[in-house]
Amino acid sequence: MEKSEEIQRHLRDLFGSQNLAVLSTHQDGQPYASLVAFVATEDLKHIFFVTPKTTRKFANLSADCRVALLVNSSQNQVSDFHRAIAVTATGEAAEISGSNKNIYIKSYLSKHPYLEDFVKSPTCALVRVTVKSYYLVKNFQNVMELHIAE
Repeated sequence: MEKSEEIQRHLRDLFGSQNLAVLSTHQDGQPYASLVAFVATEDLKHIFFVTPKTTRKFANLSADCRVALLVNSSQNQVSDFHRAIAVTATGEAAEISGSNKNIYIKSYLSKHPYLEDFVKSPTCALVRVTVKSYYLVKNFQNVMELHIAE
């Protein structure tokens, strides 16, 4: 299997098994991390999450769209050092509006149906991260990169 295909398989498996990611934004250079429920597109080019527009994370990404998301399979066990997979996705975030929004909301709710009221609140924003790169770490020190073509 080609390395790119192997990374994509790991990403799809991980994203299918995990509901939460750590979103990193910043304000004036000070990093800020938040937990978000997410869904990724099948082609791995985009990751979506929903957040209230009044949050610090939304203000931060509105001021500077560069973000990172961390998704991992760890269970806080010693075995995680050799079995867990962690992926950092870097890219640019933007609020989605208009007619395409409903398509993405449908995909998001297929993974997180229990968040329907939250997602449909007029105070919340659907955010799309356009991924530039993935950095996958497995077996504690094996790092692989996948750069997404635009």
